[in-house]
Amino acid sequence: MSRRSWLRLLAAALLGGAPAIAHARQAVPVPPPPPAPAGQPILAPPPPPGANLPEVKPIIPDDEFNSSIPKLDPADDPELAKPLESIADFERRIASEQAGAKPQDGQAPPGGDPALADQQTVEMIGDAPIRDAELTKPLPPLEDFKVEQVKFVDAPADTKDTVIAYQIQLTGLDQADGLTDADLAGRFNDLSALRHGKGKAANTAQVASRAGEDVALLKKQLAAEGWFDAQVTSRLDRSEATDGQPLRAVLDVTPGKRFAYSSITVQADPTVPAALIKDNLNLKLGDPVRAEQVLVEEAKVALALPENGYPFAEVGQRDVLLDPDTGGADYTLPVTVGPRGTYGAIVSEGHEAFGADHVAVLARFKPGELYDSRKVDDLRQALIATGLFKGIGIEPRRTGLTGPDGTEVVNLAVIQEAGPPRVIAATAGYSTGQGFRAEASWAHRNFAPPEGALIANGVLGTQEQGAGVTFRRSNAGQRDRTFELAADLHHSNYDAFSAYTGRLAVRVSYDSTPLWQKRVTYAYGGQLIGTNESVYDPLMAARVRRTYAIAGLSGQVGFDTTDSLLDPGRGFRLTALVEPEGSLNRGFAPYVRLRLDGSTYYRFGGKITLAARARVATIQGVSLDDLAPSRRLYAGGGGSVRGFGYQQLGPRDPNNAPTGARSLVEGAFEVRYRFGDYGVVGFVDAGQAYTSQFPRLDDLRVGVGVGARVYTNFGPVRIDVATPLNRRVGESRFNFYVSIGQAF
Repeated sequence: MSRRSWLRLLAAALLGGAPAIAHARQAVPVPPPPPAPAGQPILAPPPPPGANLPEVKPIIPDDEFNSSIPKLDPADDPELAKPLESIADFERRIASEQAGAKPQDGQAPPGGDPALADQQTVEMIGDAPIRDAELTKPLPPLEDFKVEQVKFVDAPADTKDTVIAYQIQLTGLDQADGLTDADLAGRFNDLSALRHGKGKAANTAQVASRAGEDVALLKKQLAAEGWFDAQVTSRLDRSEATDGQPLRAVLDVTPGKRFAYSSITVQADPTVPAALIKDNLNLKLGDPVRAEQVLVEEAKVALALPENGYPFAEVGQRDVLLDPDTGGADYTLPVTVGPRGTYGAIVSEGHEAFGADHVAVLARFKPGELYDSRKVDDLRQALIATGLFKGIGIEPRRTGLTGPDGTEVVNLAVIQEAGPPRVIAATAGYSTGQGFRAEASWAHRNFAPPEGALIANGVLGTQEQGAGVTFRRSNAGQRDRTFELAADLHHSNYDAFSAYTGRLAVRVSYDSTPLWQKRVTYAYGGQLIGTNESVYDPLMAARVRRTYAIAGLSGQVGFDTTDSLLDPGRGFRLTALVEPEGSLNRGFAPYVRLRLDGSTYYRFGGKITLAARARVATIQGVSLDDLAPSRRLYAGGGGSVRGFGYQQLGPRDPNNAPTGARSLVEGAFEVRYRFGDYGVVGFVDAGQAYTSQFPRLDDLRVGVGVGARVYTNFGPVRIDVATPLNRRVGESRFNFYVSIGQAF
């Protein structure tokens, strides 16, 4: 646009074009101010009522501004008194001055216009109407003015991702003495932003950003190992790059001086024993100041004090004073020991599931014993294991009373938050030969407080069905001692026999738990059984049904030296079971069932465990024909000899159905390999059942197989597959077993 056109627009705006300009800007969503009365300035709209606006002061006061403006007096400058020339006169004068000459006498002016002495037919501003007639037209009315929205064309999106490659180089770490022990390079690689980028980035800015993160990481890791004044810088090296790729992200490290302990001071009252804190704070003069070691040693002190009679001990905030000139570090640790305590009373608070007297039954300490936080933690875990709480807490409280050996009596406050007492549970499993088996139960775990549970259960499976009800009191007068009274009805349909059985039993047991694995366990009880069963009668050469009434006692004792209840790696176990019984069928037949189990474990290399087990059982004092089939001995299956069906080993009748036995022998050997939460197992099982009172050790059957283990917090989940060696007619080629827990 020519200068003339700009002047026209400026003139239109100043003289009469303001409405048009306002209309052209109406697309901006700001309401125009109300029109001001004639002769008055346009004012901004008033602020809303109640607005708390700050006072605005002028940047330059009016007096100062007016005094700084020079005064213009026409007497001093006559040009100021002259009237302003018109735009046309202004243009002609400027055009004439730019031409530098006037037309000669007799010479026609250019274009017939004396103003065009510069020989140009088109002027920048003044002559614009000659070329652009639109500018001579009057402005349209405001209501007819149309505004067209400006459309911006978006640049086409670049769908191709830009990727540059880079390499990583660390320099200067070899200058840090003791770096091998610290293993700083390995730790850096695990957390490095550059390493996590896998050598690729969108641009160099991203590489530089990652390098900046790694600079901060290296400084932090070096300081954690004692290099508190280490310097780390980063740079991008393009010296070996081709077309900018690959770059090298270089981290230059200047470790500086490594600080070591020059003094170690513990500010604490005397303890019993006197070296309790010193023996657990394993920091030595001259050792480098390593953050991880400091945290570990201070944690050991924080644990050792309450484990040795100081329940209120607190480890304060350490102070480490560094000397940059010598590289020495003065370490000071304040410790509040508090009174040495012994156990006092147990008090209960909150929404109780049972009272403080039953809490005392679960405790493995007695009043007057020296306080030990490990036993308090054990009590907390035992309370959680009851399953009766949704929240439980134990806190020691001072009494001010004097206890034995100058100690202070410390009460334990148990804060209970009882949970819902009712629970529904279900389990399921499958094995070849035994088929599918599912069991569900409903329980009121605190039906008769404390811990008197009422349980109703049902079993549904391929070969068995049943239902029963049980009353069980856990921790009955003694921790981990259980009293149980049960009644059930059961139907079973095995190859060896089918039976309809009713049972009433009572049992008292003292068992190991994952919280407290005991060397010696025991169980004793009695039962009454009424059962109608199918049995092979050799005189009739057929199966017949007989009814038996059985009464018996049982006693069991176990000895355990293993290191784990659910997944042992070393030690051995022995269990002996004695069951004197009497059977009433065609007469009274007393007998005794005896069984001895043993297993041993050896772990080496941390991942491989060798395990072996053996079982010997016998029934004395009765002939096989006078013994109810359900009370006979059977071999084969997932808990016996894998590779064979459930109860499929031993003597058989003329129809090739198992008849049961009076003695058996079993053995197994496993190689277990664990990696993380998974494992594999190879195993060999052997065994046989006999009609004689004692096992003869002939005709032993062997099964081999492999298994998989998935380790969980409630024990391993077991999946085994096995095959019999020297397979006989009717035996399955493969047998599968799925259950929870190791085979033994």
